[in-house]
Amino acid sequence: MKVPKKIKKYCPKCKKHTEMAVTEAKKRTRSTAHPMSRGSNMRMRGRGLRRGYGNYNKYSKPAISKFKRTGAKISKKVDLRYKCSVCNKTLVQNYGIRTKKLELV
Repeated sequence: MKVPKKIKKYCPKCKKHTEMAVTEAKKRTRSTAHPMSRGSNMRMRGRGLRRGYGNYNKYSKPAISKFKRTGAKISKKVDLRYKCSVCNKTLVQNYGIRTKKLELV
């Protein structure tokens, strides 16, 4: 998907429409911020890790064979940032565009 490098958009700080520079930012999800958060051990077990013998409760059982991400989406939502040319305030869009590849033109 092609997105222009400069877009005219409303700036809440200037309270008017200004030209803004568009940049792509890396998405910060809960899994990147807290990698060992709840559920990560279950994901590790699904991939064949975190298995044991004896009284390891749920980890005593063998790993799930042929771990598949069924129903997973093939594209990620892109995180676009808009920087105002007047006040240099950066705006984050509150919605995401789902695309495989983003190109700033």
